[in-house]
Amino acid sequence: MLTSGPGKRLMLYLGESDSWRGGSLYMSILETLRASGIAGATVTRGLAGFGAHSRIRTNTIEVLSLDLPIVITVIDTPANIERAVSLVKPMVREGLITLDDVDIIKYSHRELHPLPADRPVAEFMTRQPVTVGPETPVVQVVELLLGKLYRALPVVDARNHVLGIITNADLLEKGGLLARIEVGQRLGPDELRGLLAQVQADKVAGQIMSSPVVTVRADDALGHVVQLMLDRSFKRFPVVDNQDRLIGMISRLDILRAVARLGGRPPEAPPPEARLAEAREAPRTGQTIADIVFPVMPHVYVNDDLVDVLEQMLAHDSRWVVVLDEQGYAAGIITESDVVARVKPEIRPNVLRTIAEKVLGTGPLRGMVTARDLMSEQVLSAPESTGVAEAIALMLQQGRKRLVVVDSGNKPIGIVDRQILLAASLGEE
Repeated sequence: MLTSGPGKRLMLYLGESDSWRGGSLYMSILETLRASGIAGATVTRGLAGFGAHSRIRTNTIEVLSLDLPIVITVIDTPANIERAVSLVKPMVREGLITLDDVDIIKYSHRELHPLPADRPVAEFMTRQPVTVGPETPVVQVVELLLGKLYRALPVVDARNHVLGIITNADLLEKGGLLARIEVGQRLGPDELRGLLAQVQADKVAGQIMSSPVVTVRADDALGHVVQLMLDRSFKRFPVVDNQDRLIGMISRLDILRAVARLGGRPPEAPPPEARLAEAREAPRTGQTIADIVFPVMPHVYVNDDLVDVLEQMLAHDSRWVVVLDEQGYAAGIITESDVVARVKPEIRPNVLRTIAEKVLGTGPLRGMVTARDLMSEQVLSAPESTGVAEAIALMLQQGRKRLVVVDSGNKPIGIVDRQILLAASLGEE
């Protein structure tokens, strides 16, 4: 598949009356290029020109010519262009062929990006978001986030102007929280009280918030906002009106829901096994998860222990690992919240500290529990022929953040997550 990066541009200069096997040469070249899998080609009909015979050809009424100049432009990867040259060079018996280097900034078409990029943000944002003031205690901020789908709170003043935003990272780095919110909500009441006791009681929202905060407007095009989200590696933006007052939040999850609703199967109906088998056999149309899969997949085996799990998380700077069985099939997945929720209460403080500080304390943890004990057994997977919008709908329906991509033999070949799918919905790598 053609992606951004170095490419080649092939230019063919022909005459409109040139023929090949009794038909038009330029149409024959187009058919040849399409059949060979070239990304695309464009035919341009010139207003006037002259070639090797020095005859000027023009489309003016006074000297109307039936042999106007034709230019075919082909842009693709160097390997594909090399193949194209070998196919069309023998077909051009009179004309000119040139080749030069190009930088491909973006290649996309409607099948490749199901995102409704021209629609305003207001159609997809979450309205009336929960907010805090700059004097709200940090402990209260944590309590507001526990058990919620959202992972950030905007900080606003008395006129509802956005002063900043508080995310998981702010709570960990500046608020004294020992583990991420997702981990905290898996703890029991006593352990949760212990976690909250670590939060710096004297600090307020205004002291730990990220500021200034990037905002977007309700009438901004969704495509521009997604591009900004990808460029900044952000997951969400506050949405403001023309007076810069907060009226909503637009998150990665909101955008993926829009893509699933408009371009995928209805998320209310989970795909049965028969549909997944059908997807494996279906011809590939448009962009599939095989085109965007990330092949580096942190993994352990079912009999590996807790230390091996943490080592993989730390080595890949990841909050999850895939668990493989003895035959190499995906058996489950472990997130950092699984680690904390499923280990014995007496070693949870060590696990929390390991995850929060990214320091591996192997002494008390080695041999305590295996990956089989920790994993969520219902790993979400899909065949590589699954379309991007369909994969998004499947993940949202199952409430998952990542999807294991499997080959025709059901062996994992990599993984896609929400960020990868968001980029794919816009036609980005």
